[in-house]
Amino acid sequence: MPPDRRAAHSMHALRRHPMSQLPGGVEDTGRESQAQKTLPGGRTPNARGPALGTAGATPSHAVDAEPEKEQGASRIAPLLLVGFPLPRVHDPVTRRARATAASSRSVPVSFPCLLPSTRRLATWFSVLGCVAHRRCVLPRPATYLFSAHRRIVLRMANGSLCSVWWCCAVACAAALVTVDALLVDITYVESAVARGAVCLDGSAPAYHLARGSGSGANSWLVHFEGGGWCNNVTTCLQRKRTRLGSSKEMVTQIAFSGILNDRPDYSPDFYNWNKVKVRYCDGSSFTGDVEQVDPTTKLYYRGARIWQAVMEDLLAKGMDKAQNALISGCSAGGLTSILHCDRFHELLPAGARVKCLSDAGFFINEKDVAGVGYIAAFFNDVVTTHGSAKNLPSSCTSSLPPGMCFFPQNEVKQIQTPLFILNAAYDSWQVRNILVPGIADRRGTWHSCKHDIDQCSADQLRVLQGFRDDFLKAVTEQGNSATRGLFINSCFVHCQSESQELWFSSDSPMLGNTTIANAVGDWFFDRSPFQKIDCPYPCDSTCHNRIYDDPSHT
Repeated sequence: MPPDRRAAHSMHALRRHPMSQLPGGVEDTGRESQAQKTLPGGRTPNARGPALGTAGATPSHAVDAEPEKEQGASRIAPLLLVGFPLPRVHDPVTRRARATAASSRSVPVSFPCLLPSTRRLATWFSVLGCVAHRRCVLPRPATYLFSAHRRIVLRMANGSLCSVWWCCAVACAAALVTVDALLVDITYVESAVARGAVCLDGSAPAYHLARGSGSGANSWLVHFEGGGWCNNVTTCLQRKRTRLGSSKEMVTQIAFSGILNDRPDYSPDFYNWNKVKVRYCDGSSFTGDVEQVDPTTKLYYRGARIWQAVMEDLLAKGMDKAQNALISGCSAGGLTSILHCDRFHELLPAGARVKCLSDAGFFINEKDVAGVGYIAAFFNDVVTTHGSAKNLPSSCTSSLPPGMCFFPQNEVKQIQTPLFILNAAYDSWQVRNILVPGIADRRGTWHSCKHDIDQCSADQLRVLQGFRDDFLKAVTEQGNSATRGLFINSCFVHCQSESQELWFSSDSPMLGNTTIANAVGDWFFDRSPFQKIDCPYPCDSTCHNRIYDDPSHT
């Protein structure tokens, strides 16, 4: 795989947050034609999206993609937005992953530019920070985050010193650059607190809403944030002090990208819809509900109440009149969209077109390379800790232990609402946390392979092919109803709907000569069905395989 095909993806939750870990040191967190339609500018939806180096692409997705306050900081540092075009750097993902692991402390904050457009980002506050601190601090190496126009975001954190004048000069230059990204303010559902619908720490739930317009004024896309789970008091206490457990730790403005983008050339079918990103702060994929609160820990397990409170708030804001509605989510949010799919449908008008999209949420019940089923034990602990059993589909819990009903393979067949499964057959999170958790590889035999699939030995690739076989079996056993959609590619990646580069761009992953955005759009609007499974690795040259860090630096 050429280095310039490697997509940049954040991995904060997977590598930095203890609450995003599984037991035993497991880290958390083929081609056909389609119907055509004309878009503004004479483009058709089957055409590739614009090159990210030329126009308004928004930040790449990850569990911790948006700039957030992070825990355990030894020093608070501002964010520097460097506004020069990013070339096709030799190894951007490796650079960013190394920096993520190395820069242990930072509080990145975005500030709107004091210029006419409210959609411009500038770095005047970084300039002030440089002057005030008399130095510019960069991580080792600098953190490269892909943002709009493929510009670089350098996060200032502990690391090497550089000239304050150089730092300020770059910051001033960056302040003149317009970054075309949709920034959306946070909405706190304060009324939910009285009902006990609160985050782990007791704070109000939250979401970001961008209003629709024109033909999309009565269409709704509700997207659930991902971020792993906590499975006991210890991991939930750790999570409680972060944005994944408290709305007090969330930034008040985030950028919408990928499926949430508001431009027709970046999200051709959903750009003008009402778009919602529901923040994740309960640790149970919105299924928990325990009435009693331990006065010692003061942990609130109320995910199901949050889901209900947010839905009611959105219904009151016009979703009750929806003509089209799509619930989606990434990772733990993708699991949310599966677990709540039919429930979401029941809330909406009888004549509405309602469907569900799960991105990287099809977690399978697979034993690890040592023959132990840690993921099954972990999910069982999540369900027990959060009291989730009563909020899982009874069609599953009536015949299986509740913990088993956290696995989509035991749920999907009973779902009545049309569902689209978007997943990588070599899902990088599942490889690292289900197939090869740290405790199952004490000698580090898999270290290089699970960081970069291109580094796998022939024997390891055979094991990965076996994992793919088991994954495909779990997916295809759900049946091939015409209402179901499938986009299963052979990439080493986790989550593909929030990243502009993966969702819809000039070099997006494709199946049947179709991008993810086109496949989902065609399926949702019934233009044509889409059920495609990729050939085995390494056949797909359109993949953006995820690379975590250089093993020698771990």
